[in-house]
Amino acid sequence: MTTGPGAPPEAIVRAEGLTKTHHGDRAPVHAVRGVDLTVRRGEFVAVTGPSGAGKSTLLHLVGGLERPDAGRLWIDGERVDGHGEARWAVLRRRSVGIVFQFFNLVSHLTVADNVELPALLAGATPRAARASRAELLAELGLHGRENALPGALSGGEQQRVALARALVNQPALLLADEPAGSLDSKGTRDVLRLLARFHARGQTILMVTHDARMASAADRVISFFDGRVADDAVLGDPAPARPGVSGVLDLKD
Repeated sequence: MTTGPGAPPEAIVRAEGLTKTHHGDRAPVHAVRGVDLTVRRGEFVAVTGPSGAGKSTLLHLVGGLERPDAGRLWIDGERVDGHGEARWAVLRRRSVGIVFQFFNLVSHLTVADNVELPALLAGATPRAARASRAELLAELGLHGRENALPGALSGGEQQRVALARALVNQPALLLADEPAGSLDSKGTRDVLRLLARFHARGQTILMVTHDARMASAADRVISFFDGRVADDAVLGDPAPARPGVSGVLDLKD
């Protein structure tokens, strides 16, 4: 879908009434409580909040890693809340890249293979996959590390490999779940700089973080508490957007 002159960018993510409850040995945990959310093309949105607030669950719902108990979800205009795992897998290869706190690289594959694998699974030719991998690794400062195994890399290097893997298919949406949560200060600065660089080129990013430094790179910061949005502020605005007033995000109790 295209927008005309002066029209707002279309939504990459649109959610209505997303709800998720986790059931375990103890009492049920209401992780996400009827949240409406819109992330528009080209935005960099950070979701912050204390541990246990439900922010990672929200990100997992958007990425199809968990299924909502109720609510509706669209990714890049496609209704996806009813998708099974096979359809979600195809969607993630085509449109959604995900970066995790603990990298989730395949330990017995080289750096090159870790980055090329998603491209090959998405149907790229080996030559095209190699070219995309080489370009990304060079940009991320990993030239010469192609044949290394993940265990031989520092944490910051592993997270850069994970970022290359998430971006190799040029996804419409990049999801980042505490991408610097296991890194030292230098690694955090590196990841922050790289996310800002790709965002400046138009990459849409939805990131969960507890780190104020990471959140400061975003266009918009959503404060999440007890499964709900407590605040939604566009950085640089004189006043934060109020849920239910901005037209971008609303809540349902």
